[in-house]
Amino acid sequence: MRVLVIGSGGREHALCRSLRLDPEVTELHCAPGNAGIADLAVVHHIDPLSPEQVTHLAMGLDADLVVIGPEAPLVAGVSDAVRAAGIPVFGPSKDAAMIEGSKAFAKEVMTAAGVPTARARVCATREEAERALAEFGAPYVVKDDGLAAGKGVVVTDDREEALRHAERCERVVIEEFLDGPEVSLFALCDGNTAVPLQPAQDFKRAYDGDKGPNTGGMGAYTPLPWAPEGLTDQVMREVVRPTVEELARRGTPYTGVLYVGLALTSQGPKVVEFNARFGDPETQVLLDRLQTPLAGLLMSCATGTLKEEPRFRDGSAVCVVIAAEGYPGDPVKGDVIKGLTSTEHAYVLHAGTMRQGDDIVSNGGRVLTVVGHGPDQDSARRSAYELVSKIELRGSHHRTDIAL
Repeated sequence: MRVLVIGSGGREHALCRSLRLDPEVTELHCAPGNAGIADLAVVHHIDPLSPEQVTHLAMGLDADLVVIGPEAPLVAGVSDAVRAAGIPVFGPSKDAAMIEGSKAFAKEVMTAAGVPTARARVCATREEAERALAEFGAPYVVKDDGLAAGKGVVVTDDREEALRHAERCERVVIEEFLDGPEVSLFALCDGNTAVPLQPAQDFKRAYDGDKGPNTGGMGAYTPLPWAPEGLTDQVMREVVRPTVEELARRGTPYTGVLYVGLALTSQGPKVVEFNARFGDPETQVLLDRLQTPLAGLLMSCATGTLKEEPRFRDGSAVCVVIAAEGYPGDPVKGDVIKGLTSTEHAYVLHAGTMRQGDDIVSNGGRVLTVVGHGPDQDSARRSAYELVSKIELRGSHHRTDIAL
């Protein structure tokens, strides 16, 4: 099987790593890739947001499957163009991807499907925002309606900060705050059928103790020993399958992975957000534990033949993100990275990196993800942080409390 992966982050490195381990994959390509992915796949330098360029590349490679990693190409319609060329694609259509591309659309779908979620108001003016903030009270939750790379949400007790964020955005969704721990659940979908992966938890805030601004994610772990029994079945029954059925009813069948961000509230699980792709960094730990060969799973989603639930290895995985100086604001780029190595129980996945001569340098906000695994959560965490301590990147920062 010849596979083309679209994207350049830690999620795509994890996907390429798992696909490279799959004996069904005979050729692996990635566009635009990064310094780590280049060790696993043939890298092609094209614009991943261009439906024409991606389709031209996929046809030229005679690809059997195209896997679209990030959300922006999905919302740009890349999957539609590749499908129109007759190539199977793992990733929803432009219309279905609006489940992530528009928070307001996602709320509309959830309402129609009867999915439990926070009460919300869509606001386009300061006056509307002021009314919504008064209605729901603090903590205030203000979400940019469009794509924001995981950084479009402000949760604050400061009403003026909430209003400033609303005014910076063209349109926002303001909603009630959901109490309780957050959990990520991914479901693989082929348009009609949906099967779950195991739950994971990520850490969105930039600094220890869940302090600082929201990020795209600073670390994650799986499985969740504290998760309520039956949680996965409940979420599939109350959230995933009704959502997939509603999208199919609208004529926009969902093909790919549906990410469900949940809050385990005192009234039961409620949806915080949907994403139209594998979450980053949860993907890194989930794929570490995945036992079922990945290529066949993705192909069955792309071709409408999904049947089996994925199997996972015993044990735990923990990952820690190493971020560049300035992240999540304006990250510093171009610093040399040293100490890139692996151990028996830990390895490095690249995200914002590039090769510069003989050096690998930083080229983004979240630069690296270090994944550790072991028979239990404590050993996996220990392995991850031991490897983190060996990596040198000037000005970088990471959380020290992932999975603690």
